Amino acid sequence: MKLSIERERLLSPLQNLSGILDRNQSTPVLGHVLVSAREDSLSCSATDMEVELVVVIEQGASEPGEITLPGRKLLDICRALPSASRIDVSCQGGQAVIRSGRSRFTLQTLPADEFPSFAAFSPRVTFDIASRQLRALLEETHFAMAQQDVRYYLNGLLLEIGAGRIRAVATDGHRLALKDIPSPAVVESMQIIVPRKAVIELLKVLDGNDGEVKLLISDNHFQVQGANGTFTSKLIDGRYPDYERVLPENTNKVVIADRELLRQGLARSAILCTDRFKGVRISLDRDTLRSCGQNAEREESEEQIEVSYNDELLEVGFNIIYLIDALAAIKTPQVRLEFKDTGSSCVIKPDGDSTNVYVVMPMRI
Repeated sequence: MKLSIERERLLSPLQNLSGILDRNQSTPVLGHVLVSAREDSLSCSATDMEVELVVVIEQGASEPGEITLPGRKLLDICRALPSASRIDVSCQGGQAVIRSGRSRFTLQTLPADEFPSFAAFSPRVTFDIASRQLRALLEETHFAMAQQDVRYYLNGLLLEIGAGRIRAVATDGHRLALKDIPSPAVVESMQIIVPRKAVIELLKVLDGNDGEVKLLISDNHFQVQGANGTFTSKLIDGRYPDYERVLPENTNKVVIADRELLRQGLARSAILCTDRFKGVRISLDRDTLRSCGQNAEREESEEQIEVSYNDELLEVGFNIIYLIDALAAIKTPQVRLEFKDTGSSCVIKPDGDSTNVYVVMPMRI
């Protein structure tokens, strides 16, 4: 196999592929990138047996062929080379020689037939969606997913398709993020749970892509096909909890606030909070939100933020990081905070927009 390619055309795909590579490398080939060179195109693939990404580059090869190259070493080489440099790759006898200018690198390869690939699957649901819509759906909810929770189904993001919408839901048991977007015509309603790693890596793949992508969903797999590649992930086999039960009702105490001023004020309050819990006490009075934090050394912080609030005095404790994360995900200038009483959760929404809902549960301080 022989090919010549500009550094920048190879660097971006390798950056996306690097997140897919198996970090533990329990099987050596899972730390490699499969490079398939044809006369009119070049495809690069990475997988950890749970997630697979195939990137296609419009770049022909002088001598077509297939080989696997150590992914992170190849990425490090591309990063270290000067901008606008040209990379020449040739493979022979179990080794790949990479040349660029006066630089030369020799890498050990593995046979292409050792590289695993996802078997073809029959999708139950297929539809097109704008890439920016799919990215917004994931970006504005993914931060609430659990990390390494024994309730394995929480270590992922729920996609609920049907009834004229696609809904994304994430929760770690202490907070919940929900977003709706209009759904194209879908024949079958369904729920799937996309694993945490797949959500994080798919966000990278969708970044900067303004076109349309095709979603294919089967009982066990979730696939996104774009103009320059295909992303495939296994689904989490489990039943997601009834998230609607934690959405508070009768939240008649309403706060309207400037989103950025509120976020900045809460961030200052977090500076002196106890590192582990980041608990603050939120006090609401006439047109004022007061945030008070304290740590084990009895150091204190207090922020008074001007808001619109015309109800009775209310005090509730929260993990301040959960509030800040929700505010960072909202795009509107104004936000709406809803409360019921001192023992209930806080509901956060973009003001005038009901497609995003964030719920933060109270904590004792």
